[in-house]
Amino acid sequence: MAFLNEHFFKLKAGYLFPEIARRVKAFTEANPATAGRLIRCGIGDVTEPLPGAVVAALHKAVDEMSVRESFRGYGPEQGYDWLRAAIAQNDYRAHGLEVADDEIFVSDGSKCDCGNILDILGHKNRIAIPDPVYPVYVDTNVMAGHTGEANEQGAYAGLVYLPCVPDNGFVPAPPKEPVDLVYLCSPNNPTGAAATRAQLEAWVEYARRHEAILLFDAAYEAYITQPGYPHSIYEIPGARECAIEFRSFSKSGGFTGTRCAFTVVPKTLLAWDDKGERKPLHPLWLRRTTTKFNGVPYLVQRGAEALYSPEGKAQVRALVEHYLGNARILVEGAKKAGLTVFGGVNAPYIWVQTPPGLGSWQVFDKILTEAQVVITPGAGFGSKGEGFFRVSAFNSRANAEEVARRLQALKW
Repeated sequence: MAFLNEHFFKLKAGYLFPEIARRVKAFTEANPATAGRLIRCGIGDVTEPLPGAVVAALHKAVDEMSVRESFRGYGPEQGYDWLRAAIAQNDYRAHGLEVADDEIFVSDGSKCDCGNILDILGHKNRIAIPDPVYPVYVDTNVMAGHTGEANEQGAYAGLVYLPCVPDNGFVPAPPKEPVDLVYLCSPNNPTGAAATRAQLEAWVEYARRHEAILLFDAAYEAYITQPGYPHSIYEIPGARECAIEFRSFSKSGGFTGTRCAFTVVPKTLLAWDDKGERKPLHPLWLRRTTTKFNGVPYLVQRGAEALYSPEGKAQVRALVEHYLGNARILVEGAKKAGLTVFGGVNAPYIWVQTPPGLGSWQVFDKILTEAQVVITPGAGFGSKGEGFFRVSAFNSRANAEEVARRLQALKW
């Protein structure tokens, strides 16, 4: 007989965003007259068209695929050399950071890689996770059997939770006890907080002292606008010996539906095996990638490459400025509504404190039913997310302005 992975049964509820979709669907079916008024500021999905440079590159690549001489089938699973070179040069070496072309692994999403990286990491690791943070970090560790059961607050036994609260600016400090793996997200999803250089230096020092690995999610680095906030963990000396970096074209280049991202695994990063020897992770990730992945399509990689052209860079800046402009409008609207607001400066999200006496799912239902706006309840990001909700700035300017007006019209 066949058996199931019992660890899946530890997951107490559906993944956050499908649950939001379920509630929205139930509301619109019960209130069909309001469906046309619905504005979605929940899931962090982009709304603006692909940059023109990307569209042109995609068309050219389609034409190449239409003739035998330039047709391409299977490509290298870890990404075409020309895209890996463009990434390493533009995102790292142009900024004085040492990253080799073959330390770049092109994938179909940083969400996928944040979970897939567990394939090459052992089951003995003690894992630290910010709270609140992107749910994938927790759920994939539960699925992999790295946790015990969840308590009534949703915290899983076996994980070390790092509180992200107003008192620490929503950036966790290293714990007093040693851990082996640490998930860091800067700018943070959902709070919108970015880590300063001093904060990341403390984490690198901690990781090197305890021979731990930092899993650094920099999917929103393009939105960092203030000085003093590193865009890459490798800006910190010593990080190449203790950190893996995840990046994505989804929120900078509008690739949420086009799908392209990359992970940096330095050859200098080592971890222990069961025999007490330190070995590099790079060949293991290469082996995993070439075994379990067939690579991102040629067309998509050509589109991603175009983001590094002069036209592409300018168009990315325009996209980022558009969404940050929306964030400023939402921040101002929420403040005028009498709400306490964080974020929206170095990230496309605003993090809003719920009014007294209301839980985050209660606020979700209230804003959905009374304003026909979809937000994300903070409780879905962890226990410390209770008492907050996230509003996404990924939308048209007109919708952002309308959401700001509707928030102000609500009676709390």
